[in-house]
This record gives sequence, C-alpha cells and structure tokens, in this order.
Amino acid sequence: MNELDQRLRQAEAANLDRERLSAGLVRGAAQAGLLDVAYAPMDSPLGELLVAVTPRGLVRVAYETEPTDDVLAEIADRVSARVLRAPERTDAVRRELADYFARDRRRFETPVDWSLVRGFARGVLAATADVPYGRVTTYGEMAAAAGSPRAARAAGNALGSNPIPIVVPCHRVLHAGGGLGGYAGGLDRKRYLLELEGSLSA
Repeated sequence: MNELDQRLRQAEAANLDRERLSAGLVRGAAQAGLLDVAYAPMDSPLGELLVAVTPRGLVRVAYETEPTDDVLAEIADRVSARVLRAPERTDAVRRELADYFARDRRRFETPVDWSLVRGFARGVLAATADVPYGRVTTYGEMAAAAGSPRAARAAGNALGSNPIPIVVPCHRVLHAGGGLGGYAGGLDRKRYLLELEGSLSA
C-alpha cells in the first residue's frame, strides 16, 4: 500500500468515526430529551431543500435561497434551541417529498407542526393545506376560508411567509384572474410545481 492509499484509508476511517460520533450524539440527545427539532438537507428538482421536524410533525421546509443559518436561527428562536442535524428523524418526510417529485404521491401523510404560524396566517395556511393535488384556488377564496373574505392581500402575505412550502401547497393559490401571483421560492418553482401536478400547461 503506498502512502496516498494509506492517507485515503485514514481519512475514510476518520469520516466514519465522525459519523458514528454524530449519530451517537443525536441518539443520546434524543434519549435525554434534549432533541426538540431534527433537520436534514435533501436534493430535489427545485434545488436543495432543508427539512425540519419536531415530535409533533413537519415544522419547516426551506429552499436553498434561504440561508441555512438563518432558517436554523428562526427555528431556535421560535420553536426550540435544541436543534440538531439528524437525517434519520427526517427520513419519512424526505421519502414522501421524493415520491411527490417522482409523481408517485399526491397527498402528504406527515403531520404538520404549526409552531411557526399564528393567528390569521394559520387559518389561511390550514385552508391551503386542504387544496387538493391538481387543483388551484385564489387568494380571496383562502381569505374567505380563514374567516375574512375581504382580506385577500393579507392572505397573500400569509402565503408568502409559508414556512412549509410544497407540503402546505401555497403554490396552488393564484390571482383571481388566473395569474400566478407571488411565491417565496420564486415563480419558476411555483410554475414547476403546478406543471408537475398537471394544473398548469407546460
């Protein structure tokens, strides 16, 4: 074995040790009740997504346009500071998202944790969560469903700050005239999701 091979093997062993240590820390934190939020990245056709879950359910999905440090700081501030990277705890929702992008899933089974949403916005997003795959609705209809029929603009603001895009399908909400409206992940991503679901012609 030459020196380069030896160094490569040592590096691989060190990486394996780090992975085992990390997994052990996560297990220990969970057993001690010190893990409130688990997160992990995942690849998708829309770029890397960050997925975060609590014992109650999915609390955050973030596009790569949102800096990871900012997303984790928001979670630490508003949900719990006990946040750890723990991919195995996000496996279920990451599998569902992968199935969705592969057109093998039309409905998400993962429960949602609404900890990052309050008041009127929560009502709007809860109504949005019920919009079926392949259908679209309007900002006004979501405002009405949340109890304020004249608050279409406020509904748009709530949808624009949706902390759980894709799973809570704010991409299915359009302007009354049929225009795409806005989307925090960018209109290209909104268009992609609507085309994926067959509710917008390519």
